[in-house]
Amino acid sequence: MPPKSDSSEAIVLNFVNEQNRPLNAQNVADALQKFNLKKSVVQKALDCLADGGRISFKEYGKQKIYLSRQDQFSIPNHEELNKMKEQNADLQKQLGEQKKAISEVEGEIKTLQSNLTLEQIREREAKLRSEVEEMENKLAKLRGGVTLLNPEERKAIQDTFSEKLNQWRKRKRMFKELWDTLTENSPKDPKEFKEELGLEYDEDVGVNLQSYSELVQRGKKRPRGQ
Repeated sequence: MPPKSDSSEAIVLNFVNEQNRPLNAQNVADALQKFNLKKSVVQKALDCLADGGRISFKEYGKQKIYLSRQDQFSIPNHEELNKMKEQNADLQKQLGEQKKAISEVEGEIKTLQSNLTLEQIREREAKLRSEVEEMENKLAKLRGGVTLLNPEERKAIQDTFSEKLNQWRKRKRMFKELWDTLTENSPKDPKEFKEELGLEYDEDVGVNLQSYSELVQRGKKRPRGQ
């Protein structure tokens, strides 16, 4: 009489037949933990199934190895094996095509997710229109000869610029006096000494104090309102 489908013997028998490989009691107990079967229960079920001839077993010293009965399985012949191989190859091909299709769909989804929504597009359009309008207003003022800076702002900028130029001129003079003192009686060539110290003159970096001073003079001579 076969064991009930929900009995421990039925669960163990079903597992052994599904695996169809050599197993010991520990292997089976570990795999069937989800059924809350203790190792002692599994061991008893395996022994009962073996005694009843429903599974095979071999003893190796104190160790028992259990295996499903092979006579219950139909073994395919050469022609059937070839057919199964062809079916497997066809299934593998279909699987590859499905994976490719899934990958393409996932790529399309990512592309769609990266696009802006209609609401975001409208917000972006409104912001850009506002920026364009602001720049067009500035451009119209410039074309009309309107000064964008009021006199107070212009004077503050000119004063700051003049102050920086004065500091530049003062430090340039202080450096020259110090450098002349250092190199006056030095046996080293001033140019080689300068390179050795890693010093750079204004002309080495493409700037000229006089050209900036002329900017200040031109700004003072500019007609009022321009």
